[in-house]
Amino acid sequence: MAMPWVRLDTGLPDHPKILALIEAKKQRAALTYVFGLAYSGRHETDGFIPKMALPFLHATSADAHALVELRLWHHTEGGYQINDWDEYQPTSEASNARRDSLKRASRKGGCIKNHGINCGCWKTESVGG
Repeated sequence: MAMPWVRLDTGLPDHPKILALIEAKKQRAALTYVFGLAYSGRHETDGFIPKMALPFLHATSADAHALVELRLWHHTEGGYQINDWDEYQPTSEASNARRDSLKRASRKGGCIKNHGINCGCWKTESVGG
């Protein structure tokens, strides 16, 4: 299951790298950066953007190149890596662990509500199913 959101810093509009893109008339690259965050969150790629995904971001190679020049993205094999993804965004592993924890809590609440406080059947049920 994909993350339904990504974190977007409220300082993004006046970040020096974004301002540099705007000054260079590369607003489309700035939008590509935001769309890249969303893409990676949706597909849980931990900041990796496959080169073949650029059209889905409404982006061109020139947009990606502008992001690489400013070190918002880095070239990697097969595509690009969003700079510092794991510092500012939850990793797919952390997102999966959170989802599993929420499922477990939901099952526990349902068990207690429907079977009573001493049942404990939620402890034996598989989290992934």
